[in-house]
Amino acid sequence: MADESLTAETVANGEAHHEETLLGLGAEQWVYTGVAIFMVLAVVVFKAPSLIAKALDERIAGVKKQLDEAASLRAEAEALLADAKAKTAAAEAEAAAIRAQAEAEADALVKASETAASEAIARRTAAAESRIAAAERAAAAELKAEVAAQVTKAAAAIIAAKADKDLMTRLTDEAIAGLDRRLH
Repeated sequence: MADESLTAETVANGEAHHEETLLGLGAEQWVYTGVAIFMVLAVVVFKAPSLIAKALDERIAGVKKQLDEAASLRAEAEALLADAKAKTAAAEAEAAAIRAQAEAEADALVKASETAASEAIARRTAAAESRIAAAERAAAAELKAEVAAQVTKAAAAIIAAKADKDLMTRLTDEAIAGLDRRLH
């Protein structure tokens, strides 16, 4: 049986022909197989490295392009960050200047308000003091007038009670003479 697997028998024109085989393939088939393997190896040896190199070159170019894009994006992002930091610093400086100006204006307003309040208090105090003084003068004058009226009444009553007709006449004449001096 072992011999049967290595040989093949063919019948041609009625004659039997025995041919040696290996793995079920004859010599002609092995030639075709060898040529096919040679061609595949030739393609692989000569074409495959260039195809692999080309594919790797394309991959490398793609990676380089992505790296270049990433670098340009990073540079752009850094520029935007620097711009944002500069704007933030400028805004903070402006805010500090505005705050300082507002504090200065507030201090000036407080001082002006204090000055205006003291002046208003001084004016009102002076006005109140002058009204009080006027009221005191008016009250004193009214009191003097009242006292004079009361004294005059009392004097008139005392004189009327104690006076006689001659004293009355003389006092009347003196009062008339005093009026004449006062009027002229």
